[in-house]
Amino acid sequence: MLDLNDIGLFVQVVRFGSFAEAGRRLGIPANTVSRRIQELEDQLGARLMQRSTRKLNLTDAGHELYGNSAAAVDGLQQAGEDMIAGARIPKGLIRVAMPADFFDFYKMEWVAEFLASHPQVRIEFVLGDATVDLIEEGIDVAFRGNATRGPNYVVRKIRTRSIGLVASPSYLAARGTPATLQDLTCHDCLFVPQARDYVTWRLQSHEGVEEEVTVTGRVMANTARAIRKAAIAGLGIALTPILGTADFAAGRLVPVLPQYMRRNLGMSVVYPNRAHLPLAVSAFIDSVVGKIRAELLDEQELQ
Repeated sequence: MLDLNDIGLFVQVVRFGSFAEAGRRLGIPANTVSRRIQELEDQLGARLMQRSTRKLNLTDAGHELYGNSAAAVDGLQQAGEDMIAGARIPKGLIRVAMPADFFDFYKMEWVAEFLASHPQVRIEFVLGDATVDLIEEGIDVAFRGNATRGPNYVVRKIRTRSIGLVASPSYLAARGTPATLQDLTCHDCLFVPQARDYVTWRLQSHEGVEEEVTVTGRVMANTARAIRKAAIAGLGIALTPILGTADFAAGRLVPVLPQYMRRNLGMSVVYPNRAHLPLAVSAFIDSVVGKIRAELLDEQELQ
């Protein structure tokens, strides 16, 4: 089987005009260059060039091989140089998996800012609350509230948050405000559907004691955004983040049993475990992490 490296070496010998010059430019001893060209000739069963002490003259077979291979060698060389350049400049398509409500707190203006800084990058957002297989789905990076760990993933926690019980004023006016955690069993609650028509919520009191309650409801949804909208519409009590949203400032939602919360829930960035993470992906991760952490600091200062 032909060694394509030897064909590439032959093209360079022709261009540089001698074994010695080709060897000097490529960092290969001249006698090694000569030996590899001779081995190529033996494999092809044809003389490619006539050697003399002063110059090389191509044979008809040499002219034919050079004409058929020089452009291909140049193309491979350019492809390699493009790959090297791509390793220094963020470029290409990034496929990003995010929760359905990600853009409720991550501003599109920040995406525009990133793209303006990296004009050769394109982004495809895959929104949904279901956990996807990054490798099988061709996802470059995912942002998750409940990151799945595994040997094929790198997981970095980028923020923690707490969630609590909320409802609309209209729901509480119609159904009353629960006084204890167990009172939730008499209310319509909003949650992600599972294999059954109920779910168990585990929350911590101010004293750090964990308690649980099994709840049901008439409305279920598979995204946090839909559950929040259902709560605003007065359809039940939801377990959701309670800080940093306009719904509380506008009075669309109010806390319920504020002494109970689930604390230190994390948002993580997850990406396949690769030796060479594309520069565009790492630049996007740094951008998102930086914006989220800065926003979190602003929230803490307002509390």
